[in-house]
Amino acid sequence: MRAGRPTRSDALLAIAVSCLVAAAVVTDTGPISRSVLAYAFAAGFGALMLVSRRWPVSALAATAAGLVLYYLLDLPPIGVAVPVAAALYAAADHGRPFAAAGIAAVLLLVSVTARLAEGDDLTYVVGLALGSDAVLMLAVIALGDATRSRRALRAQMARQAAAAAEERRREAAREVDTERIRIARELHDTLGHTMSVITLQAAVAEEALDGGSVADVRGAVTTIGTAARSAMSELRATLGTWLGGPGTREPPPGLDRLRDLADGVIRSGLPVDLHLTGDVSAVPTVVGTTAYRVVQEALTNALRHADANRVTVSVRASATGLALEVADDGHGAPADQPAEHGHGLRGMTERIALLGGSVHVGNLEGGGFHVQAHLPVGRAAR
Repeated sequence: MRAGRPTRSDALLAIAVSCLVAAAVVTDTGPISRSVLAYAFAAGFGALMLVSRRWPVSALAATAAGLVLYYLLDLPPIGVAVPVAAALYAAADHGRPFAAAGIAAVLLLVSVTARLAEGDDLTYVVGLALGSDAVLMLAVIALGDATRSRRALRAQMARQAAAAAEERRREAAREVDTERIRIARELHDTLGHTMSVITLQAAVAEEALDGGSVADVRGAVTTIGTAARSAMSELRATLGTWLGGPGTREPPPGLDRLRDLADGVIRSGLPVDLHLTGDVSAVPTVVGTTAYRVVQEALTNALRHADANRVTVSVRASATGLALEVADDGHGAPADQPAEHGHGLRGMTERIALLGGSVHVGNLEGGGFHVQAHLPVGRAAR
């Protein structure tokens, strides 16, 4: 509906105003022409209500002016407050209560002055007529302003509710995105290393079939099976954590499984020197799991990309933190490629940052690539 267009309630209000004024005219016993003109004014007062939505103050001013003209023509008495009550309400309802109060005050002043000039009793005019008209006018102005305030409050509450719903929707979307990234990272960490081992061992088995020994083939197939079973175990643990089903949860991999991780890489043809110092059993689970994933990602990269002959893994646990270093003797990362390139290294950095730790990756001066990380044990434990 267009702004300012008359509504059904405006039409009903127009009819009510016309009927109330006409009801007051009915009591007149003067000439018929005098009554007909009074009824015309009654219809005019009602018609002004149809434009009060678009021009509330103008409609009120026109009603007040019409009422003054009505009495100047010596038409039947219809009161002062009743003909303008609806117009006063409309003006206040549309946010113009002070304009409505000002016009009402002027109209009351004109009415009192005219009555006193005609010789009406001062006590009656000021004490009764003025008081009743003023109370009625103030009441409809207050009602209109209260209606507007309630409507504005409801609109504000609706906007706030809509804003809150939109914020909840955005927060839910952010949580979904975060969870999707976390799932992708877990799957990358779980499957990336295993698939690298399987790919290398499959190549070993293929070469062995072309002239190698049966023991080489059997060793490659055994390593593939071990890697696949390890991946399935980690996948079950990951899915058990997400789904929360009974009997599906397994402990996440931690520092106690670093030896198995290193052995798998060794079976793939890349020697790994693993050094554990300090009481690694006292490291909190979340720190141990993060450390395992960091070492796993570093070994995967060395296995797939570094063309290295040896990898050294050092893990040092202390009362305040866990220090990790993984270094290989391969060719390192390309000079034109950022050291943090790739999903795995970015995921590694994000994991460590969540625990308040730090990480540094880059090429070694004499060749090779290294990953250094520090994880604060105290903060994670809390």
